[in-house]
Amino acid sequence: MDIISSLSILALAGLIHASFQLSVSVLTLVNGHALGAKHSQQRALRLSTSFVVGATIMTLLLLSTLSLILLSVFVYEIPAVAWSAVCGLMFSVGVAIWIFYYRRSEGTSTWVPRPVAAYLTGRTKSTKSSIEAFALGMVSIFGELIFIIAPLLAASMVIINMPASWQLAGIATYTIFSILSLVIVWVSIGSGHRVSKIQKWREQNKYFLQFIAGGGLIVMCFYLYTYEVLSSAVLIGGY
Repeated sequence: MDIISSLSILALAGLIHASFQLSVSVLTLVNGHALGAKHSQQRALRLSTSFVVGATIMTLLLLSTLSLILLSVFVYEIPAVAWSAVCGLMFSVGVAIWIFYYRRSEGTSTWVPRPVAAYLTGRTKSTKSSIEAFALGMVSIFGELIFIIAPLLAASMVIINMPASWQLAGIATYTIFSILSLVIVWVSIGSGHRVSKIQKWREQNKYFLQFIAGGGLIVMCFYLYTYEVLSSAVLIGGY
């Protein structure tokens, strides 16, 4: 796979990650509670900034760690069976997202373990400092790991397949695209948009985001399977 194709796949994987909504939900709650407690807009924005930075660093750490682990396992070459397994995971997660990503209720409640959701909701109410918001941003990424593990694994495998001089650029590409939704919400909050309007837009478009997330994983699954598994099989057979 050439560099442009690899970076494009990483950008797509990052956008799929960005379409998941748990971190965005927690960010809007943090901001809403801060403003509801009569804190200034500046303080609410500071908390939001710390949250976004925490989520970004956790995403970067997860991707780098997975890439390092895979690099130590697949020293010379990633076998077709490993690509097949990751493609199967992406397809399964994509279908699961289509079926039950959002709970059958009003609002934007997602299918995450209730203890995790209750913990995050409770923490948003008690978050008053930038350090707490930073830590909450990191934890929110873990809360949705059951879904984001698929694009993270695929991105890690693409990254370790790239030349060493391009691997940092690959990690940066995924990380930047993965936090776009948080950055958009952060910019909206900073420019004075009310949290209620942001939440209303999310409710109105949640099924579109759900379709994009599941569909994106399935499209990436077929592309990687065709390129890394089928094309390799054809080359081996021809040889």
